[in-house]
Amino acid sequence: MIAMVRVMAVAVLLAGLVACSAPVRPSLAPDQEAAMAQQQRREAALAQQDRWRLSGRIAVSSDGDGGSGRLEWVQDGEAFEISLRAPVTRRSWRLVGTPGFARIEGLDVGPQTAASAEILLAEYVGWTIPLDDLRAWARGARAQGPAQVDFDVAQRPVQIRQHGWTIDYRAWGDEGDPVLPLRVFAERGEQRVRLQVDQWQLMAQP
Repeated sequence: MIAMVRVMAVAVLLAGLVACSAPVRPSLAPDQEAAMAQQQRREAALAQQDRWRLSGRIAVSSDGDGGSGRLEWVQDGEAFEISLRAPVTRRSWRLVGTPGFARIEGLDVGPQTAASAEILLAEYVGWTIPLDDLRAWARGARAQGPAQVDFDVAQRPVQIRQHGWTIDYRAWGDEGDPVLPLRVFAERGEQRVRLQVDQWQLMAQP
């Protein structure tokens, strides 16, 4: 019954996120080579802005299971803290990590640790998502490794295809240098991640 509630909750949020971002395919940049050069400059700037906070909503569906809720993601270089509050189940958990170590709190079984956040999310939350890659994709950048990118006429990514995932950018902010995405939809087979950002915040460098 609990699993059914979780699936219904994520289905409602997925539907809401889809409804508020009409899937209108924007016109592509006429010069994809120039757009890729602009993307490289964007990614170089983002690499320098490695202390940030994201506030918004996330919905994840994976192999018949899923979850959704309010998301707070704080990135401090290679260290991170991710908090999620699920309104339906009234549960919350907190995930913190550094390279080679991750810890999750808020579980019935108590705090758990592992070598990576992906392991903890898969085992205890039921989410199979590439968290390290999502950190880049959420900001409109490529993760490490080969990728294919389509751009709109403003030379912003429309879609990134990487590591078997397809990442669609449905909305962008109009502030910041560089500007950042507001709606990011990632999909690989039956695995889906829907991210809607309410606020991006850059934190001062130490």
